[in-house]
Amino acid sequence: MADNHLQALGTKKVAVHGAATVRFEHRHGATRLATLYHHDPLRVLLPDPRAGDLPVAVLVTTSGGLVGGDRLDIALSVGAGAAALVTTQAAEKVYRSAGPDCRIDTRVTVEAGGWLEWMPQEAIVFEGSRLRRLTRLELEGDARLIAGEMLVFGRAAFGETVSRGLVRDAWEVVHDGRLAWADALHMDGDLADTLAHPAGFGGAGACATLLHAAPDAGTHLDSLRAAAEGLEGVRIGATAFDGLLVTRILGGEALAVRRAYAALWSHLRSAAAGLPTRLPRLWEV
Repeated sequence: MADNHLQALGTKKVAVHGAATVRFEHRHGATRLATLYHHDPLRVLLPDPRAGDLPVAVLVTTSGGLVGGDRLDIALSVGAGAAALVTTQAAEKVYRSAGPDCRIDTRVTVEAGGWLEWMPQEAIVFEGSRLRRLTRLELEGDARLIAGEMLVFGRAAFGETVSRGLVRDAWEVVHDGRLAWADALHMDGDLADTLAHPAGFGGAGACATLLHAAPDAGTHLDSLRAAAEGLEGVRIGATAFDGLLVTRILGGEALAVRRAYAALWSHLRSAAAGLPTRLPRLWEV
């Protein structure tokens, strides 16, 4: 709210450039934090994990949200044999921009034999916001990961709809130095028609992508589709190819998309890695 107030008064806001680097390695029989760096407005917290679960890192944006010109650079990695989970403390808010884009670039690296879960909470794009987000996943050998992103279009609780702005949400998956998959959602200018169109978002208020990468990722397709049955208020599609399992979620309400995203994440981490179906406490809704 403070950023919007400054813009309304015509006060120039200085763009921020936050950065965070987190790396886990397997040492002395356990996964341990090896590298930690953060720069305002990003902070990294390291809460105690639940019993029997993975080490956890939590990213926090201390500025309360992003406006035009702001940038976040995030680098996450696990070494050979290490396993960890990284999430965010709360939803990321992307406020109205007077012109410049804001950027979120995330690079996730998993070495052979490693496991990483990168599951941030939702990004809420406000009316007139301009967001460019790139998530690049780099895997070596038999590395495995689960990664996801959510987008919420406007603040439904305040009656806000998104009719204009920029949303570019892109993925790149690189395996052993070779680009294995690339995908981008790009909407610029008049967003209302695309969000409402039956061949577009069909009136959805939120969407999510959930990705599982592993040599045997495709073997979990049928069980994931079964887990998706009965989830209310959402439309879900899933496909598998070349060591990737890609799931899309659309819903009229953000909460329904969030619950489906969490439910399928819980299912995958259990089915693919034998991990508990419970999620970090930050995710309890």
